[in-house]
Amino acid sequence: MAFELDHLFICTDIGAGEAERLVSLGLVEGSSNTHPGQGTVNRRFFFHNAMLELLWVHNSEEAKSELIRPTRLWERWKNRNDGVCPFGICLRPVEGSGDTVAFSSWPYHPPYLPQTLSIDVAKNSDVLTEPMLFQTPFAQRPDRYPVEKLQPLNHPLGLREITRVALVSPAARHLSSELQAVVDTDRIQLRVGVEYCIELGFDGEVQGKQVDFRPGLPMKMSW
Repeated sequence: MAFELDHLFICTDIGAGEAERLVSLGLVEGSSNTHPGQGTVNRRFFFHNAMLELLWVHNSEEAKSELIRPTRLWERWKNRNDGVCPFGICLRPVEGSGDTVAFSSWPYHPPYLPQTLSIDVAKNSDVLTEPMLFQTPFAQRPDRYPVEKLQPLNHPLGLREITRVALVSPAARHLSSELQAVVDTDRIQLRVGVEYCIELGFDGEVQGKQVDFRPGLPMKMSW
């Protein structure tokens, strides 16, 4: 069974002001989403094969509600600067490869989705030293979105596809079986570091350029 990166999220301050640095670098921002009933809002940047999401909680009561509580989104966001991993990684099956889930999971039915749809959330969702892992069987590459859902993909910076994702984590030596399963898909790399950081490589990184967005955003980009 083959899997692809669908998107990843980074928990940010309210309003995700860090997005302005991405825009100034030469990325075109896509549309924002509010997640009714989940209590979160995002700012998004789309590439041909995946999406980067900057996520924050805007309604704490919704985020702490009985339905949303098992995702631990509230705790992940609230403690993003206090030892909790601020990332989420979403996979999707490669088109035509079936509907197997990459890890042991439970079905999450967020209020903003039709009742017939669910998100497969990994059973390590209580392990806040690891990224939230989930899979959306109905997802697809942004460059294959239907016309009514198209997002800007042509960036002045010239970036097209995310070709490498590396998670740097102080907890990388002791993995849950779910995170190990994601590592085994070869969709992400993992190594030990003092602080949480996500590294995104674009287009094979042939230009040899890199930007480090820390401390405002725990992310590096290379292309």
